[in-house]
Amino acid sequence: MEKPSEVFDRDREWSALVRFATDDRPGATLGVVSGRRRQGKTFLLDALCRASAGFYFGATEATDIESLRRIGRALTEYAAPPGPHHFQDWTEVLDTLLALGEERPVTVVIDEFPYLVKANPELPSIIQQAFGPLRDRRRRSRTRLLLCGSAMSFMGRLLGGGAPLRGRAGLELVIRPLDHRAAAEFWGLTDPRLALAVNAVVGGTPAYRNEFVRGDTPRDMEDFDAWVTRTVLNPETPLFREPRYLLTEEPDIRDPALYLAVLSAVAEGNATRGGMAGYLERRATDIAHPINVLEDAGLLHREVDAFRDNRSTYRISEPLIGFYQVIMRPVWDQLERPGAAERVWQASRRRFVSNVLGPRFEQVCREWALHHADPELFGGLPSRVTHGAVNDPTERVSREVDVAVAGLPDGNRLSLLAIGEAKWNEPMGMGHLARLERIRELIARGGRYDTSHTRLLCFGGAGFAEGLRERAGRPGSDVALIGPEDLYRAG
Repeated sequence: MEKPSEVFDRDREWSALVRFATDDRPGATLGVVSGRRRQGKTFLLDALCRASAGFYFGATEATDIESLRRIGRALTEYAAPPGPHHFQDWTEVLDTLLALGEERPVTVVIDEFPYLVKANPELPSIIQQAFGPLRDRRRRSRTRLLLCGSAMSFMGRLLGGGAPLRGRAGLELVIRPLDHRAAAEFWGLTDPRLALAVNAVVGGTPAYRNEFVRGDTPRDMEDFDAWVTRTVLNPETPLFREPRYLLTEEPDIRDPALYLAVLSAVAEGNATRGGMAGYLERRATDIAHPINVLEDAGLLHREVDAFRDNRSTYRISEPLIGFYQVIMRPVWDQLERPGAAERVWQASRRRFVSNVLGPRFEQVCREWALHHADPELFGGLPSRVTHGAVNDPTERVSREVDVAVAGLPDGNRLSLLAIGEAKWNEPMGMGHLARLERIRELIARGGRYDTSHTRLLCFGGAGFAEGLRERAGRPGSDVALIGPEDLYRAG
């Protein structure tokens, strides 16, 4: 099946879905598709059903009886049986869905599956029984059933541990936000600095461009400030309240105020569990559950320090929530009043650059190093890219490493392919290079990493001094300069 032209990007996801849907082997199969709201899951699955003449059912918040009636009407319209379907329970529904695939592979999509389970918690067990390996109806059928949901914490548990559906699924697909390159293309942005600035606000969620701001994109960097005030800071746009709604959509989040406070602590630079606890004036054990739920929901991401395994830091995964925490939440009452957006933005512009855009630039640099950079740049394939801190006993300081590129392990020693520093609004010079050389020397003394071929990376959003360019341009230099245009260059 050819991917419909209206589906942007998602080539990998489409190929996986097509392979699942067109599998001609006997035996019904089950797949699970998840992803946060606004990522285009429904659009993608609906396109799959249309291309394969499959059956799509979108669940809603309803009682179990209401949902049985709705799916009965939908199946009657789809299959046109001699008489209308009137289901008494979900076992009958599953038998009917399996019967659809008795002559050919048939794609069946049940979207927003968590709504159905909320009304009937036994539903996963009923599906487990229907898809039992020895059940005759399942073996005769070639129904390709896809369960889809936006509640990430729920969907993550659906196939895990001792869950009823563990071991039953032949596909587990997560629809993630677009990466920085695809997002720039989707928004129609060709200026890499502008693309990074927009990405720091709205990330890679496709729905934000068309449905939430009605195709309004900044023309250039000069229009960026005005674009922020007329979109995300404008109470008349859906984007204005979206960060708050993202939390309330997760069923495991029952006290949004506490979860917002945890995110606020991270946004303010308190990235460790102890730092968050101190910021909130609570014990670390009190916030363990909210942290775990935010991780499961895909809103918070934990990263292990590259140089200290016993130290982890957290970052906000969704840029719009990070923007909200830093810029909007502290002045929410002001922003709700008409005409306040420009005044608030002018007062917050510097804070945006240092607390939102700068950290987002660092994260994009790490993602580029892991997923897009030519391995030749590092002299090997990266196995992990993260950040970390190195103690300098002479100066009695802890030196931060924005980008640490680890290679594949060789025996008991790890290969450190590269370390890098990222500066968005500050031209990089020889002082930054000297700092990286000092850090590499300290790492070598520690003995954990092999640094004999460690390269030094300077990620500069505001350019590079001539002396640094000259050093990087020498034959066989161990220094590489990466600007915004390199992060967006295909290859």
